[in-house]
Amino acid sequence: MLNVTARQDLIRPIVETLAVVVEEARLDFSEEGLSVRVVDPSHVAMIKMDVDSAAFDTWEVDETKLGLEMRKLKEMVALASAGDVVNLTFDDVSGQATVNIGRIDLNIRPLDNTTLNPPNVPSLELPCGVTIAGSELGQALRAARQVGDLVNISLTESSFAVNVQGSTDSVNVEFSKDELVSIDCKEAARSQYSLTYLIPMAKVFGAVENVNLRFGENYPLKLTFDFAEGAGHVEYFLAPRVEGDL
Repeated sequence: MLNVTARQDLIRPIVETLAVVVEEARLDFSEEGLSVRVVDPSHVAMIKMDVDSAAFDTWEVDETKLGLEMRKLKEMVALASAGDVVNLTFDDVSGQATVNIGRIDLNIRPLDNTTLNPPNVPSLELPCGVTIAGSELGQALRAARQVGDLVNISLTESSFAVNVQGSTDSVNVEFSKDELVSIDCKEAARSQYSLTYLIPMAKVFGAVENVNLRFGENYPLKLTFDFAEGAGHVEYFLAPRVEGDL
C-alpha cells in the first residue's frame, strides 16, 4: 500500500532531476522516506537521491518499490501550479498506480522492477571542492554551451573557473574566492566534462541555493545539492572526458 501527497514544488524537482539521467526509474518508498538510485544507459552519469518522509503532506507507506516512467510523471506534474497538491497511490492488489492533481487522475501500470536494478554508488575520495550558488553555476554552464560541447572546470585555492575553447570562439567564467561560498583545494586541478549531461542539470541548479562540486585531475565530477529546505538531498556523478576519448 502506498499513499503519498505533496505540493507540486516538492514533486517537480524530484521528477525533473531524475529525468535528466533516465527515462525510467525505480522509486523505493520506506518509512523513512524516498530513495532513488539511477544511472544513464551509457553509464556516464548517475544520481543518488534521498527525500525525507517529513517533507510530504501525507506519507502512508508499506515498503514499496515502484518503477515509473519519468516522462509521464514530468508531463503530469507540469499541469500543476506550485501550490497544487500531487497525490500518488499504489494498490498492490490491483497493481495499479494513480497520480492525482485536482480533478485529473493518471492511472499508470508500473514497470517491471526486475529491469530497474539500482546501481552501486561509488565511494570516491575527490581532492578538490567548491561550493557555489546554484543560479551562478547554471548560468556559467549555459554560457559555456554557446561555444562547445566539452567544458573545462578548474580550481585553485583562490578561484574557480568554467571554460570552453571552440574552433574560433571561447567562453571563460571565473569566480574569485570571495564570490564563492567555500573552496577546498590544496593543489590546483582541472578536468573536462560533457555539457550534453551538464546542461540539463542547469535548470535544476537554478532552483537550489548552493551546489557543491568535487573533482580532481581527470576524476569524476560529483555535484551535491539540497532542495525542499534540506529534506531532499541529491548526489550527481559524471565521468570525465580524458584526452583520447572519442
